[in-house]
Amino acid sequence: MNLSYWEIKSWFTNVDFTIIGSGIVGLNTALYLKEKYPKVNIVVLEKGMLPEGASTKNAGFACFGSLSEIIEDLKTHTEEEVVQLVKKRWEGLQLLRKNLGDAIIDYQQHGGYELFYKNDPLWEECSQNRSKINALLKPLFTKDVFTVTGNIFDFKEVHQQYVYNPFEGQLDTGKMVATLLQKVQGLGIKVLTNCFVESFEELKQSVQLRTNQITFKTTKLFITTNGFAKQFIDVDMQPARAQVLITKPIKNLHIKGTFHLDKGYYYFRNIDDRILFGGARNLDFKTEETTEFGLTEKIQNRLEELLRKTILPNTNVEIEHRWSGIMGVGSQKKPIIKQLSENVYCGVRLGGMGVAIGSLLGKELAGLV
Repeated sequence: MNLSYWEIKSWFTNVDFTIIGSGIVGLNTALYLKEKYPKVNIVVLEKGMLPEGASTKNAGFACFGSLSEIIEDLKTHTEEEVVQLVKKRWEGLQLLRKNLGDAIIDYQQHGGYELFYKNDPLWEECSQNRSKINALLKPLFTKDVFTVTGNIFDFKEVHQQYVYNPFEGQLDTGKMVATLLQKVQGLGIKVLTNCFVESFEELKQSVQLRTNQITFKTTKLFITTNGFAKQFIDVDMQPARAQVLITKPIKNLHIKGTFHLDKGYYYFRNIDDRILFGGARNLDFKTEETTEFGLTEKIQNRLEELLRKTILPNTNVEIEHRWSGIMGVGSQKKPIIKQLSENVYCGVRLGGMGVAIGSLLGKELAGLV
């Protein structure tokens, strides 16, 4: 692109900090850098028209892990590591709510429910470990996180008892990111969309970025592209696509709360009198390990089958829209927040918990400078 003198001078000259990615981590990083260094010139680069990863494509769960997910994590992490994971997710959610306000992001705390298939041994495993997990988390929440309730929503083909978590909430992720953008731009931080970073080169006292629009220099570079980060850096992380569908409005929809099924691989909620339903990545891990957006018949058919047979078996349901988002997952659940070199930093691998941990991750990443 042939930019003018004015454009180069105003947007790409004397850049102090450049952030790749305008999702929840990138925008929070920009906010906390500006708070720490009020006079710096910050540019946020976004390759899409809107954030390309999962920040505006997720289900809007304000959660920190279902009972079965936490039990599963204990198989590959120490108890202390799992407690710290939950602690950071919980603190991140409180930070998000404090910074943006519940009303603005439509935060609602109706609690979360974990469902189990009939005769699923996972129910027994959760029942046997529930007291242990509650004891582990009690120092954080001061009371039991996980209790048992009956099949109050009359779902079919599932165990007649759920695990209930009163601390779980939900929010509108579109409003969340829109509000973050307003805050960032209100502080004079520049957010440039449709600007794809092709490569970067670290110089002695700066980093040179080559984009599809322009090549320019920045003093410090922050990579916050999560599932797309392997384009730039070698980290223990893989992209993970999540497919979602949403129904048309349903009259007298009685379901309220956030719902998990099959170790969290399926999830659904009520939003605007519709059911938003996503997941089924575990049906085809290899295919879903991609940075390409898209839908597959196998997963969409399974989501529809569960929607019609289990969630709303006696309801006329019409699907209005479908989409996908890209997460970043790895062998460990702990996010990667580190300085990679003299002038390059990264904050990635949110493990599907971006809403919960994104604000805190951005704050910690800014704190490395």
